[in-house]
Amino acid sequence: MVGADPDRVVATARSWRGTPYHDHASLKGVGCDCLGLARGIWREVVGPEPFPIPPYSRDWGETGPREVLAEGVRRMMPEITASEAGPGALVLFRMKPRAITKHVGILTGNDTFLHAYERLGVVEEPLAHAWRRRIAFAFLFPQR
Repeated sequence: MVGADPDRVVATARSWRGTPYHDHASLKGVGCDCLGLARGIWREVVGPEPFPIPPYSRDWGETGPREVLAEGVRRMMPEITASEAGPGALVLFRMKPRAITKHVGILTGNDTFLHAYERLGVVEEPLAHAWRRRIAFAFLFPQR
């Protein structure tokens, strides 16, 4: 499956490092949450967002059986298996066992990823086992 150039996705993602964390935001250098980070990378790599993101609460992923985030991403991005995911892939994390996915990151290397994390902002860090085991879905940014 062919997606956007992984080197371009990673370089774009890294250009967001240091952006402060801010719920519902998606402005490089100003503020973003994890979904806002993915949205900003999309705009730079792919183009305009295909549909508006509906409002969501901080606890949106705490209840319900539907994989709302994964379903939304599937509308825009080709899905791959977690084992196929490499640099440039968008990954969705389960923050608790048996919970629905609610956190987004971008793989920047075989053992590193970038994400927007509360109190830290956009950071790149090792994809330690504690994070790797939480990956539930993986997707490719499409070509422009």
